[in-house]
Amino acid sequence: MDLRIFTEPQQGATYDTLLAVAKATEDLGFDAFFRSDHYLRMGSGDGLPGPTDAWLTLAGLARETKRIRLGTLMTAGTFRLPGVLAIQVAQVDQMSGGRVELGLGTGWFEEEHKAYGIPFPKEKFSRLEEQLEIVTGLWATEPGKTFDFRGTHYDLTDSPALPKPVQEKIPVLVGGHGATRTPRLAARYADEFNIPFASVEDSERQFGRVRAAAEEAGRDGDDLTYSNALVVCVGRDEAEVARRAAAIGREADELKLNGLAGSPSEVVDKIGRYAEIGAQRIYLQILDLDDLDHLELISSQVQSQLS
Repeated sequence: MDLRIFTEPQQGATYDTLLAVAKATEDLGFDAFFRSDHYLRMGSGDGLPGPTDAWLTLAGLARETKRIRLGTLMTAGTFRLPGVLAIQVAQVDQMSGGRVELGLGTGWFEEEHKAYGIPFPKEKFSRLEEQLEIVTGLWATEPGKTFDFRGTHYDLTDSPALPKPVQEKIPVLVGGHGATRTPRLAARYADEFNIPFASVEDSERQFGRVRAAAEEAGRDGDDLTYSNALVVCVGRDEAEVARRAAAIGREADELKLNGLAGSPSEVVDKIGRYAEIGAQRIYLQILDLDDLDHLELISSQVQSQLS
């Protein structure tokens, strides 16, 4: 079971804070550092000192880390034109020496679009499908050849399809809870399917849908990696769990039900339940980015039992 660190910087974080978390991620033996792609805080709080841009952050981290994978859950398709996104991600892949992964989703948080003057189109899913075809098509175009695309939302003519990433194929993540269109999209484009904040039972059903869609598309369902994203809150005792839950504005009992919370052994046991239904990777949503002792505890007493 791979454990990856997943952050939500729109709640308020500087680049230096994210760098500290990324370096701890690397030093403590986790597989990857991922971040959300949002520009406005959610829920209560002032969001200070404000948001950071996902791909600017990952570009910086690409030069300041050496081993960990770097990526997004999920890049918002409403924020970037697909041709520009292909250039950005390929460049960060070069800057990292080939450690980038792209999670790409529709974008959904209307308030952040209003706050920063970003268009919020009504039809987002068909745009996402074209975006995935364009981004992956640009990367796959042989050097010296050009890429053309005619779609409902985007047209590309004689694109040189440059620059190229270092990796022969940048892993692409598709995710979500949709029962029909999402599995089909994952079957066509994804190297990994991720379901966020879902129960064991809901995850098992969705993984099954994706496997079925892959096989229907003529692809082995085992070609994809299956993953979950879950909030994590681990403590050596109940008091420490309660303290960490309170620090992120949650209740310990609720987190135990809906996330990965409790003692290290409790969290290991619950991760085991996800593993039993096919999860191969867990993105641990870290909401208190200043609590690096939390990462150390997870590394020493949770990850150590899973490796």
